This record gives sequence, structure tokens and C-alpha cells, in this order.
Amino acid sequence: MHARAETGASWPEEIFSILQRFEVRQVPYVPDAGHSQLIERVLGEPSMRGIALTTEEEGVALLAGAWAGGQRGALLMQSSGVGNCINMLSLVQIFRLPFFTLVTMRGEWGEFNPWQVPMGSSTQAVFELSGIKVLRASHPEEVREVVEAGASQAYNACTPTAVLLSQRLIGAKVFTK
Repeated sequence: MHARAETGASWPEEIFSILQRFEVRQVPYVPDAGHSQLIERVLGEPSMRGIALTTEEEGVALLAGAWAGGQRGALLMQSSGVGNCINMLSLVQIFRLPFFTLVTMRGEWGEFNPWQVPMGSSTQAVFELSGIKVLRASHPEEVREVVEAGASQAYNACTPTAVLLSQRLIGAKVFTK
């Protein structure tokens, strides 16, 4: 299996630079091909701590703990994991956390797997119903601007924010033999 993405694969590096500028120290993630370059950069950066999760809702709790301990975090996940977080997203509202997540989308542009479509179609609504502002990047040239705006909203205005990285940007996954 591999992914076909639009040209301009420097966008993971742009996201990494933004996380550094906003002094993000903890980056919980569920392993995901769409985030693989960003995860590798985080794991190689001594000032950041990449934390592999077994399920996405652990990341919401981890960000709450990071914030309580005086550190900023950013949760990396795929759209299929957003449904796992619904109950935990109440922490964001109750504790007024500067929640920031980057979500690689599935179930849209060229999807082959019918199991990805329902949550991919519901991701934005789930976040919005949970009080999370949603921004979206669909093309490489807009990633930097969208991620920077999302990080600013989350960390400076204390507005919980999710940035959706569209499947068109990531590339439709296809199986090869």
C-alpha cells in the first residue's frame, strides 16, 4: 500500500517549523502514513517529545496534562481516530485548554476503503459540535498559512482548533501488489 500525494512534499517540514516556532514540546500521535515525515522530524528533535499512543483519546488527556505542566502540545491523528475522542473532547471545554490537533483525512478524495468514509464525512461536524474550530488545507501551498493560523488560534487566543489536512493533500491510498 502506498499513497499518492500532490507535489510539494515540503509541507510536513513547514508544519514542523511552525510547531517549533510555537514552542510545542509534546506531540502525541497514533502512527499514520500521512503524518510519517512530521513524526520522524519530531522524534529527531531534542526539544520535542513524540509520544506514540495506542488510541487517539489518550492524546487529548496527554495534551491536558502537558498544559497543566506548563508545556504546549499538538495531537497528530487520522480522521478515523476523531470518533474515538468524542468523550475526551469534553476536557477541552471544561478546562479551556489551548487544544491543537492536526488531522490527516481519509474517506474523501479517491478513497478506496468504505470503512473510512463515515468518519471522514463526519470529522468536521464532530469537532464543531465539540466546540473545536476547524480549518482545512487541501493544497501544499496553503498548508503553512492554515497551520500557522490554527496554531495562533489555539495557543494565543486559547481557541481549541483542529487543522484538517485533506486526503487530496495527503494522497489517495492505493494497494499495490
